[in-house]
Amino acid sequence: MPRTLRSGEGLVGTILLVLIVAIAVLGPLVAPYPLDAPVGIPGAPPSAAFPLGTDFIGRDVLSRVLYGGASVLAVVSITIVLTYLIGVAVGMASGLLHPLFGAVTMRTIDIIMSIPSLLLILVLISGMGSETWVLVLGMVLVLFPGVARIVRTATMEIATRSYIEAAWTRGENWIWVAAREVFPNISHVVFADLGVRFSSAVILSASVNFLGLGAQPPAANWGLLVAENRDYIGTNVWAVLVPSILLALLVISVNLLSEAYVRSLGRSRL
Repeated sequence: MPRTLRSGEGLVGTILLVLIVAIAVLGPLVAPYPLDAPVGIPGAPPSAAFPLGTDFIGRDVLSRVLYGGASVLAVVSITIVLTYLIGVAVGMASGLLHPLFGAVTMRTIDIIMSIPSLLLILVLISGMGSETWVLVLGMVLVLFPGVARIVRTATMEIATRSYIEAAWTRGENWIWVAAREVFPNISHVVFADLGVRFSSAVILSASVNFLGLGAQPPAANWGLLVAENRDYIGTNVWAVLVPSILLALLVISVNLLSEAYVRSLGRSRL
């Protein structure tokens, strides 16, 4: 990790990520106006009182932006944690247990992956409601199959090595083998994949919120802010531009860190 941070892209990614997290966490504490209080003319451009103007019903855009990052980070972070807990467990189990289990698991995963991601999430939301946990469930269901496939491949590559066979000979169960022998040797694969899944989670979350099926007014969410104010882009473009930029920077920061980590792996093996 220190080698990752010493690279140019790693340093830039870290700075951007810290900035975005600071805005999301500290934003509500420094927001100049309440979250849902109309304080000006709807769709007004920036002014001294409202640095980013007002939104479609006259609320302060800056305050809404400062409040809107926490929900984005919370939903994406919970999704990523659950995605890797499930994906890594399923991937290692399918690589270590009986080949029939692996075959059935992979065919099930292939079926899930054949369904368009956004469509699957929208079907879940339409049937179960637009609560946050439904969105998280949908994104985990979409994202974990890719993790499981990568982890299974990495697990099978080392499953026949001597230290794995020695563990089986000692009578260790598969959970012990997976946790103590396999995961430490494939963890670099998991971390290298993190940037892709994180970016996908941000994009999916923003897309669902833009469609009005995620966070519901008066909640503040960067994806929802873009949807709410798109009709007023002609009078106050900042109401749409700023949350869009913050979402983009969040994705870019994690991608830069992921790329720097992958490059550091390559250099460490030279």
